Amino acid sequence: QVQLVESGGGLVQAGGSLRLSCAASGRTFSSDIVGWFRQAPGKEREFVSQIFWRGGSTSYTDSVKGRFTISRDNAKNTVYLQMNSLKPEDTAVYYCAARNELYYRYDLWGQGTQVTVSS
Repeated sequence: QVQLVESGGGLVQAGGSLRLSCAASGRTFSSDIVGWFRQAPGKEREFVSQIFWRGGSTSYTDSVKGRFTISRDNAKNTVYLQMNSLKPEDTAVYYCAARNELYYRYDLWGQGTQVTVSS
């Protein structure tokens, strides 16, 4: 069964840090782009960050630049999102997703992990 499993969410005070993990089973990220998205209550899902498995190129939405870092571990077939200097507005369910680098649409999604930042 092909699936993505996120972990690492939780409750943290503003200014704190969390590291999210996205592990794949049944699929190797060899030619994928792996992204992180988030959805806050009452809001649409938004893009947070992505990484090209081949080459490691990364991109971020403006609101997290300088605070979040996406990375990958080839051996573990896992993508991480290190989140520092967290703000209450970062509170959301965070999802990882994968797509082949040739395609536009993300076709594999995880179940999500809750991140709550208290003020």
